[in-house]
Amino acid sequence: MIWNTSYRAAYGARLLADRHYNRQSIGHPNFVPPGRCAVFYAETDTGKAFWVTSWPFAEYVKHAWAGAWICSAFRNEGAALSSLLIRQAVAATRSIWQPPKLGMITFVDRSKVRRKRDPGRCYRKAGFQVCGETGGGLLALQLTPEDMPAAEPAIGAQLGLWA
Repeated sequence: MIWNTSYRAAYGARLLADRHYNRQSIGHPNFVPPGRCAVFYAETDTGKAFWVTSWPFAEYVKHAWAGAWICSAFRNEGAALSSLLIRQAVAATRSIWQPPKLGMITFVDRSKVRRKRDPGRCYRKAGFQVCGETGGGLLALQLTPEDMPAAEPAIGAQLGLWA
């Protein structure tokens, strides 16, 4: 496990978040959407990365995957394979919560990423499948609970009473 537990306003993760294409308020201390979240940060001799799993309450969601976990941000500025980091972040999220029926969703803005044959390639390599598009044209990728890796806590995670 490479990920460390972090929080929604961690300085190191915020600096990476400021360079992510979906960042709304560059420089603002909080880089995570409101609601339940799991934030992970990794810093090694080969680079840095951060991940945010959001779990908004379904009644406040306007897309077709209400109730799913959402990877609301991921940035890898290191040598580690992004698909490996994604699988580990999902495993770390599973160590906190039981996955919802819809699993995890992420949205890719095809106009904001490097041109590739298949946008969201690192997510696809991690097991995510294309499941649709949002009303605003974002590509939706989904990882169902049965395709998720087993739960594994991030470094520094406080284990629940059931562990």
